[in-house]
Amino acid sequence: MPAIQLTPAQRKEKRADAHHLDPVVMIGGDGLTPAVVKECDQALKAHGLIKVRVFSDDRAGREGMLQILADQLGAAPIQHIGKLLVLWRPIPEKEAAEREDGKPGPRVVKIVKFSKSGNHRPQVKKVNLLGNQRVAQGGEIKRAKKRVSSVKKQSQAN
Repeated sequence: MPAIQLTPAQRKEKRADAHHLDPVVMIGGDGLTPAVVKECDQALKAHGLIKVRVFSDDRAGREGMLQILADQLGAAPIQHIGKLLVLWRPIPEKEAAEREDGKPGPRVVKIVKFSKSGNHRPQVKKVNLLGNQRVAQGGEIKRAKKRVSSVKKQSQAN
């Protein structure tokens, strides 16, 4: 797979995004092994933008590792600074899970409750909803029922 080519402006933006990241893959004394390449591939699938730390004093060797990783994984080499390598690859789209019968199934919904004072972080809760459930305005989970009109209204309509 050839490496992704980015414009200098795109590369600059990715460098800024990677500034606060910690290295997720470490390359030790054995160098670039198939296990390291596999781990980098999994990290790129999960995060898209990763830092790799190389425990080697050979600058030319680190540059070679960056190019090899970029070529083998189809990623863009963003930066090589010191013993850190930065790689980027777009995160693949997740396939939507469709049920065979076409009925709505369980789904995960994120409920965010903001603090009343505004000084605290919002509470984030992930909830698994079944097909007959909905989230009410206050964040409560309610069953979706068919609306039944009253007997009085039914008699007035007749």
